[in-house]
Amino acid sequence: ALRSRTLSTQHGAEALRVVDPTGTHASELLSDIAMSGINALILGETGVGKEMLAETLHRLSRRSGAFVCVNCAAIAPALIESELFGHERGAFTGATQGRVGLLEAADGGTVFLDEVGELPLEAQPKLLRAIERREVMRVGAVRPVALDVRFIAATNRDLSSEIAAREF
Repeated sequence: ALRSRTLSTQHGAEALRVVDPTGTHASELLSDIAMSGINALILGETGVGKEMLAETLHRLSRRSGAFVCVNCAAIAPALIESELFGHERGAFTGATQGRVGLLEAADGGTVFLDEVGELPLEAQPKLLRAIERREVMRVGAVRPVALDVRFIAATNRDLSSEIAAREF
């Protein structure tokens, strides 16, 4: 049977924790989450289908834009800002033209931040700002670009412990 419970967070918001999504009400629960438009964090061990769940949430949502998967563990640390947020022409050596970042490329859709626990500490504040304000500042830009995206993140790491240890 599907077992779930509602938990209160530090900021008074509520989070839904699904312990066993194999019950008969799983599709109804996924549909409700998908249609709500809330951001989501999927926790689970490697190989349990976190990306498949994120894609399902996107497909069931009302979002008409793309599903953009960002493998946070695979982006070289020196390229993270440019890859996620984009850059303006001339922002750095070799930037001969402007480039839209992965977050902006998902406008109208969903950004899936796979292995978000692997994201370097230095990039996390800028990503948090993008999530909270729904805007990105391209490298070298003077004005932010508005986003219409839903964020779904996934990790196999214990983020609570890492936050307490100031590692996330």
